[in-house]
Order: sequence, then C-alpha cells, then structure tokens
Amino acid sequence: MMISEYNYKRPLSEYCYEEAEHHGGVQKLYQFDNNKGASVIRHEGSYGFKQGKWELAVLDENGDIDYSTEITNDVIGHLEWKEVSVLLRRIQAL
Repeated sequence: MMISEYNYKRPLSEYCYEEAEHHGGVQKLYQFDNNKGASVIRHEGSYGFKQGKWELAVLDENGDIDYSTEITNDVIGHLEWKEVSVLLRRIQAL
C-alpha cells in the first residue's frame, strides 16, 4: 500500500487518538487509514523505561497486538522517539 502524499505529510500526532497514564508512565495509541495502529509506551516494566526510552507494538484493526507484520513479530523496545516515528510511518505504509 502506498501512502498518499497528503497522508505522509500529515503529522503523526494527528493519528494519535489517545494518550493516557499507564502503569505509572504513558501510553500513546495510534490508528492509521490502513486500519493498522500502534501502542507506544514508556512505563515501569516496558523495555527501555529506565533509560527513558520507548516500546512499540503493532496493532491490528481490533486494537490487538499484531505479531505477523514485516515490521516485527513481537514488541520493539529501547527506542528513541526518532526511531518510534520511523516505525510509525512504516506501520502507516503496511
């Protein structure tokens, strides 16, 4: 699936439909036009929390973790925000 130029230029923040406190940290939920999404977390227990880094999971159209994408078959931890942004664009392009 190709990302339209309009959607690619649209800020990722516009795809974030929820940001909430989660286990003493934060969770951001994203949903893209292709019905894929992402959960981006940073809390005690997430991979990289002690270093101030993020963890990302790809979500399917029901909001469940999708372990079958070309991006990953698990969650991805220890991410800088710039890496999260790149992965979000890749999810948008699935």
